[in-house]
This record gives sequence, C-alpha cells and structure tokens, in this order.
Amino acid sequence: MANYKFIKVPDGERITKKDGGKLDTPDKPIVAFIEGDGTGPDIWRASKLVFDAAVKHCYGGKREIAWMEIFAGEKANQHCGSYLPDETLEAIEKFHVAIKGPLTTPVGGGFRSLNVTLRQKLDLFACVRPVRYFEGVPSPVRDPHKVDMVIFRENTEDVYAGFELQEGKDETAKLIKYLKSEYGWDIRPDSGIGIKPISIEGSKRLIRAAINHAIEHKRKSVTLVHKGNIMKFTEGAFRKWGYDLVKEEFSDVAVGWDDCGGNPGDKILVKDAIADIFLQQVLTRPDEFDVVATMNLNGDYMSDALAAQVGGIGIAPGANINYETGTSIFEATHGTAPKYANQDKVNPSSVILSGIMMFDHMGWNEVAEAVIGSMVKTFREKKVTYDLARLMDGAQLLKCSEFGKALVENL
Repeated sequence: MANYKFIKVPDGERITKKDGGKLDTPDKPIVAFIEGDGTGPDIWRASKLVFDAAVKHCYGGKREIAWMEIFAGEKANQHCGSYLPDETLEAIEKFHVAIKGPLTTPVGGGFRSLNVTLRQKLDLFACVRPVRYFEGVPSPVRDPHKVDMVIFRENTEDVYAGFELQEGKDETAKLIKYLKSEYGWDIRPDSGIGIKPISIEGSKRLIRAAINHAIEHKRKSVTLVHKGNIMKFTEGAFRKWGYDLVKEEFSDVAVGWDDCGGNPGDKILVKDAIADIFLQQVLTRPDEFDVVATMNLNGDYMSDALAAQVGGIGIAPGANINYETGTSIFEATHGTAPKYANQDKVNPSSVILSGIMMFDHMGWNEVAEAVIGSMVKTFREKKVTYDLARLMDGAQLLKCSEFGKALVENL
C-alpha cells in the first residue's frame, strides 16, 4: 500500500477518484484523521464514537471505516520532529479523504498557519461551509430557522496568498518606488504592502464547484459576493468571470440575473451581491440566499458571521476540497481552546458536522442523514455541552463524551 516512517496504514482499501473528481468508496475505506491540538483529542474521541456507530447503524457491519492517524500540529512536532511532516501531505493526497480537529500554529516562525498551509500545499481551492439552524440551539437573531446556506470560499488566492512585504524593509521601499515611477501610485513610505491576486482560473473553478453543488443538491440559487464596486479588477472581475462561466458551461441548467430579470424558470438563478450589503441582508432576509460563492477574505468574515446566527462557531462544520483531484480535508472550524484541554468539556459538534459532510462526499449519504437526524433530536431534547447549556433554559448539561453517547442513542 504505502510505506511511511510514522504513519501506520490499517487494513482497508484506498478511496479512489473517478472521472470528474467523484470518489469511488470501497466497503472498508481507509480514512485519515488528525486528532488535533488542545481540545482536539477530546473532540475526536466523541466524534469517532458517533461516526463508527452511525456506519454500523446504517450498514449492519457490511461497511466500516479503517481509521488511519496522520500527524500535524503539536503532536506531530513531538512525534515526528515537524509540525507538518511531508508524509502527512503525501498520505492525504494518496488516500483522498481526511478529517481533522483544530491545530495550533507555531509561534515565532515557521508556518503562518498550519490550516492555510495544508490548503495551499494540497491546492484545496474550495472551503465549503454549510450553515443551518438546529431547533433548540440558542441564537441571537429572531428567525435563525431561515438560515440554510452553503458558503464556497476560494482558498488559495486573495490577500491570504501571503504576498506581503514588511514596513521599513529595503525591498518594500524598492516596490513603493517602482509603483510610483511606473504607475504613479502614491503610497506612504511607512507602509506595509500586500498583493491581492484574483485569477480567472481560481475564480472559475471555485464558482464551478458552487454551481455543481447547487445542481447536485437541488438548490435554487448561487450568489456571487464581492466588493467589485471598489476593487473592479479583482473582485469585480470575479463577478464578471462568474457570469461568463454560467453562459459558457451551465446555460442548460443555470441563468444569470441580467439574462432573466430575476425569473429563472426551472433553472438555477445566478446573482450577485456587494459584500457589505450581503452582510446586512443575511440578517434581514436570509432565506433569499442559498449557495454563495466568494473570495478568500470575504468568505472568512461571512462564514463566521453566519455561524453566529445559528449558534456559534462550535457547531460550524467546514471542508477544504479540490474537486478536480478528489482530495479533501474536513475540519473543525474553531480553535484549540487549550485551557479546556483534557477536561472532556467542549462541544464536538463542529467535527461531527464536518464528518456529515465527509460521508456525503464519500457517497455514504445514509450515514450523513442518520447523524443529522440524531443531532436534530438531541438538540431538541436540550442535551448539550456547556457552551450551549449556559444559554438555554432547561438544558441538560453533558460532557463532550456524554454528548457523543447521546447522539449514538438517538441514531
């Protein structure tokens, strides 16, 4: 199968990629996991309990997951001598599907962010963040049940690409001087400089994935969110390229707003919204948005803001996917919360919900639906961890592991 220095490959079969990036999942697939730092081990134990029980519940032993631990973060540094060993990246590419807990980024050098590094090294261009409300979960808004969106955030470009120069450095002064002489740009000499690349290729493959998701999941619209009224040649271009893509590749199933006057008939409506207006409208009329495609920085703001509307980052799932290669990492979207490490206290829902996305991506839809149903029932019963219990009247406070067991009982 594969020889690694630190990774032990279990008995099972590789998930392989079919044409178009779809996965061919065997009955005993090898799935990689990174348990994570801080509260990661607690969260992972509860999540794995739910995943294994749901697979058994749905398939009666005919299918099972062969879990393969891979390493990143603090455990990797202790175990392998590196925060992100090369063999971890190789294993994710080879076995296609991985799930992870939160990771600590080393302070004082090395990686800017382990999460960002994983996305960029593996070219996981789509950050997919579904946001939906579960009955019983406390929310700061009046109609949280109207929130049911899937955010597609471009993962590799924009200001997150990391093309920055520090204030006061010779190379920064050189660039400022060049921009003045060549373009007439007056930039203060005490500035730091960041470059914001937005490409046709990066934009179209992200928007293509969003439209394909809308088709496969019978969604009604795709909204391109941008600040193109100000940044005309980056975010404005993203908008233009999105509408071009609809005409080039999806004219049989989708139509742009300007070409239908907002009346798409039985096709998917592709529309756009200015980012600041979008952030207002997701509060005032969230049911008008379905699938959303946007750039890296916008997507970061938007997905966290929307998560707050339905109960917070603790129940926000996420996935980073390259739909062309089939490679994917499903992850907790919150931090490591080290002060709660090893206390069996925190909410494992972010990883569990990310696992639901993972099973859907693998084609094991029955498992995804079973876990969703269990979560709906458990939240309705007000059986929750401390983060939600402190905001709810009549809640039954559960430990992290107890919440996992409650989900298993409600399958």
